[in-house]
Amino acid sequence: MVGDAVGRPGRRAAAALLPKLRRELEIDLIIANGENAAAGRGLTLGSAEELLAAGVDIITSGTHISDQKDIINHLDGALPIVRPLNYPAGAPGRGVIEQAGVTVINLQGRVFMANIDCPFRAADEVLANLPRESIIIVDMHAEATSEKVALGWYLDGRVSAVLGTHTHVGTADTRILPQGTAFVCDVGMTGARDSIIGDDVDCVLRRFLTAMPVRLEVASGHALVLNSVLLEVDEGTGRAQRIQRIDREFSDDQ
Repeated sequence: MVGDAVGRPGRRAAAALLPKLRRELEIDLIIANGENAAAGRGLTLGSAEELLAAGVDIITSGTHISDQKDIINHLDGALPIVRPLNYPAGAPGRGVIEQAGVTVINLQGRVFMANIDCPFRAADEVLANLPRESIIIVDMHAEATSEKVALGWYLDGRVSAVLGTHTHVGTADTRILPQGTAFVCDVGMTGARDSIIGDDVDCVLRRFLTAMPVRLEVASGHALVLNSVLLEVDEGTGRAQRIQRIDREFSDDQ
């Protein structure tokens, strides 16, 4: 699972690093959060195709999935893109996808975020129709660490992993919960290393120092970072056997 890809630097990092990682680590499936892949906000058809060409098998998303109108007409199509499952009825797209024997569920938190449907109950509804032994990966796109941790415990033993996204800062709390669910509060970010969660440093500092609505721009530079976690899951039980951080840096001026 690859942390939120931010803009062009995120797409460049994915293209440079994912093929090597797939070979080196013998990865069967790559999931990446792509909701910031197009200019730092949203996803376009072109940016989605770049991530897929880099080796991503399934693209998850979150709060910004509809910021680029270009992608909306493709959310119900054949592309392996999911949006938060707990969006209200009638929202375009799907919140669950199955590929190569792995079911991926995208959820969005509500603490400090939009007051959409309950992610806990949305997960219950889907899991009621899936075999207990299924391999199920949950991308919990949320702001509050407490909400992510709570969902991990709530789904412990019912899914293979609950992996947090959205804050763009990788956390050091990878673990296997008592009933066999892998957990991390935030996978992290894929994009410009010398940035503030992927955005240009000067823009962000001006916003903090002036309290004015400064337009944020994606950071530039050749130093790139890819944050991710690697899972090993027992195909017979659907329970996680291992979770570890895989973080790589890369300079594309080499």
